[in-house]
Amino acid sequence: MSIYDFEALGIDGQGVALSQYKGQVMLIVNTASACGFTPQFTGLEKLHQQYGGQGLAVIGFPCNQFASQDPGDDAQIANFCQKNYGVSFQMMSKIKVNGDGAHPLYQWLTAEAPGILGSKAIKWNFTKFLVGKDGRVIKRYAPQEAPEKIAKDIEAALAA
Repeated sequence: MSIYDFEALGIDGQGVALSQYKGQVMLIVNTASACGFTPQFTGLEKLHQQYGGQGLAVIGFPCNQFASQDPGDDAQIANFCQKNYGVSFQMMSKIKVNGDGAHPLYQWLTAEAPGILGSKAIKWNFTKFLVGKDGRVIKRYAPQEAPEKIAKDIEAALAA
C-alpha cells in the first residue's frame, strides 16, 4: 500500500485521488486556523511557491481535534487561509486525524511514521509528513518544526 491508494475530499467538496500526485514529493500537514502554529501557513505557502514547479505538492488537512482550533466549515477555512496567508496550495476538507473516526490516510501515515516513542497519535496541529516520489513516507515532523527547516529534506527528496 502507498499514499496513491487514498482519496480525500478537497476543501471545495470535490474528490481528490492522491494518485494524481504520483512521481511528486508531498508535504502533508494537519492544519488549524486558530492555533499558535497557524502562522506556519506562511512558511508552507513559501515552500509551495519555491518548490511547486520542481514537483512538490503541499497538502493541508484542516482538523478541529486539538482544542477546537478550527471550528469553521470548509468555506470559512478556505476563506481564512486565502485572505490571511495567501494559501494557494491544495487544502482538503476538514478531517479527523486521531481516534476511531480518523481519516484512512492519517491511519496509514501514522503507522508508516510513528512519533516519539512509537506513538501513532498526532499530538497537535501542524504535524507534517514528507512523502517521496515513490509514495512512501520519508519523515514525520513535529508541529513546532518550522516549514523552512524542512527545505533541505524537500530538496533531497526532489533530487532522489
